[in-house]
Amino acid sequence: MSRPIHFEIHADDLERAKAFYGAVFGWTYEDYSQVAGSAYWGVTTGPQDEPGINGGLMSRPQSGAGAAVNGAVLTMGVDDFDATAAAIEASGGRVALPKAALPGMAWQGYFLDTEGNVFGIHQPDENAA
Repeated sequence: MSRPIHFEIHADDLERAKAFYGAVFGWTYEDYSQVAGSAYWGVTTGPQDEPGINGGLMSRPQSGAGAAVNGAVLTMGVDDFDATAAAIEASGGRVALPKAALPGMAWQGYFLDTEGNVFGIHQPDENAA
């Protein structure tokens, strides 16, 4: 069974989004742009000893109708990216953004469910390159 482990909020203006969520919810940020290969801010939403998940703020890769990712995205942790991707497609889901390495960290990809909602899957792997 896979649980949500991460969220991402896509923004047109990262500084504006950081200011908004910081002011409203008290979220803090860490720059992960080097790992992600593009502007990406890790979001800490609260203390580790309280329920909840952390996430990220990233630049919206595309805008408008038909964009692969346009909004907020839940990411599920998985043990085997390829097997999970195959199960998604066999169950009627489609690839939104293909599998990509977060070097030294994980494999990440995005899919559309049968209702057109975007979600991510994430397989930790220190050897991802």
